[in-house]
Amino acid sequence: MILILNIAECPNTNSWRSSRGPRDTVIKMAFIKEESEDVWIEETFRVKQEDAQEQTDVPKSCPAKLRVILQDHDIRKLDLPHGIPGTVSELESIMRKTFGLNGNFTLHYKDADFGEEYFSLTSTSEIKDKDTIKVIHIVEPPTLTLTFTDVESSIKSASKTCIQTSVHTSVTDIYPSVSSSYSGSQDTPILSLSEHKTQRSQRWPSEFPVPRFAYDTELVLAAASEAFKKDGIQLNFTPILPDILEKLAETIFQYVAYPTSAQLSDVAEALIQKYPCLKEPGSYNGCYGWRQRLKYKMGNYRAKLRGLGCPELDVNSVKKKRAHEKAPAKNIKKPRKAEVNFLPPHPQGETEESLERERVELLNEVKRDMNYQIISEKMAKTFSIRRQEIVSQAIPVNDLKYRWPALFNAAQINEEFERITTVNLETTFMAKLDQYSPKIMSLVFSRGRSSKMSIQRIKNMLLEDYSVEGRREAAIRSLVVFLRENEEDLFKEHLDDGDIANEVMKIIITRGSTMSEPARATIVIEGMEVQQDLDVPRACALLMGLIYALNLSYPKELKNTFEAFQKIFLELDDMKASPKVMSLKNKLLY
Repeated sequence: MILILNIAECPNTNSWRSSRGPRDTVIKMAFIKEESEDVWIEETFRVKQEDAQEQTDVPKSCPAKLRVILQDHDIRKLDLPHGIPGTVSELESIMRKTFGLNGNFTLHYKDADFGEEYFSLTSTSEIKDKDTIKVIHIVEPPTLTLTFTDVESSIKSASKTCIQTSVHTSVTDIYPSVSSSYSGSQDTPILSLSEHKTQRSQRWPSEFPVPRFAYDTELVLAAASEAFKKDGIQLNFTPILPDILEKLAETIFQYVAYPTSAQLSDVAEALIQKYPCLKEPGSYNGCYGWRQRLKYKMGNYRAKLRGLGCPELDVNSVKKKRAHEKAPAKNIKKPRKAEVNFLPPHPQGETEESLERERVELLNEVKRDMNYQIISEKMAKTFSIRRQEIVSQAIPVNDLKYRWPALFNAAQINEEFERITTVNLETTFMAKLDQYSPKIMSLVFSRGRSSKMSIQRIKNMLLEDYSVEGRREAAIRSLVVFLRENEEDLFKEHLDDGDIANEVMKIIITRGSTMSEPARATIVIEGMEVQQDLDVPRACALLMGLIYALNLSYPKELKNTFEAFQKIFLELDDMKASPKVMSLKNKLLY
């Protein structure tokens, strides 16, 4: 076989010496094949030849960086080592993994052609290195749920339809964070409703914020304030009284459902301070009458919300009480230890059935993997139904541990306490304990013979263990002694044959065989170990968290000690205390 090559450069290409791009060359190859009939066959092929160096140097995507606005106060940097992805969905997937984003969202980018305004990102070709993109979360709009129930009485059988959505409507009025989620600032566009929050987010303020009243009421008050400054003329507020009381009641309910007399006095004083023309000449302090009006107004306001199904109030309705508690004022379930979210409503769109399914999934997660993030999310989501079981049904601790095992984890005790009170449990407790420890021990050590044995035992403990935990334990024991209560009612030294079945609430301490081994504590509630292997101060803090999480009362023999934990170390309802605790607080602050 004979091969003949005829090579000619294609006329429409540049010279290969001056061009780095691909070149076309026509190669005519004549294959002359000898066959039996001596026939010559010529075949012509056109072959595209590329530069060998170009074939090895495949262009790669350049690394890129993007400025990502997750929230107005949360701006991050996104590194893309392989360049900007080819599709928007790929970019969204990368952002989900990098920033841990959940739910549906869309991306907006700044368009230079329209004065840096934000536009929806439909193609990644519209952005380049160091551009800014914004994450816009999308939440599905709420749905209306109609529940039909049968009425037991034949007289009432005609009205069978009970619209549950009125409860959600009332929640919007009660918790402003829900209604505020419907609107956004000009800087942050909102495509839909943000996550609904049906829980209070702050405690009673040190200075009560007087709300803005109706426009006509504000005009009357403004004119009356000017007249009062000039001539001292008091305002006849009877025409505007309903509006003032209604707005004040709404604002008070944003913090507490059952305000104390001291809190009502704060509101009345704040009102008189802002509008002196409302001061009452016949009152000893100018606002006693306002406090009484607010007291009765809050009762009427609670009755109205109870009729709308607010769970924090509905739990105290006569029809929800047991047979022996049918009296309206008997066994009122309300915050007694400065709880902020005592009995919150369910999240909007959730029912008892859906939250029960979440509880079962949470139980399976605890048994399976103990994924902290998933457990925390589900514990937060099921907070309302858990509080209903604990507060309304008063389930025993052993049943609660079976139904809610994650609640007895140290991290979840801290989170549950913060959901209930908005206060960080261990951080606040330890900080105040360290702050007041020297003063507490100084006060106790100066005591006379009545506490001599207890004082000597605490001094010996410090000589044996002067670590941080040792000093904290000594300060707590000194606190118990100062309040004239028994350490043995709170702490119990571990014995091999010790029986804990009859212990209602106790911290069991196990001492090491040598001084180098720290003491370990176990929390026992209703004869059950609920926390183990803790240092003593942390056990005291977590015991406080469990008291709030399980809605337990303080032991009578230690009521002053636990009140000091609450009002001195955790600063909850600290402006009102028993004489012993208030005396101690004044000495610590002196």
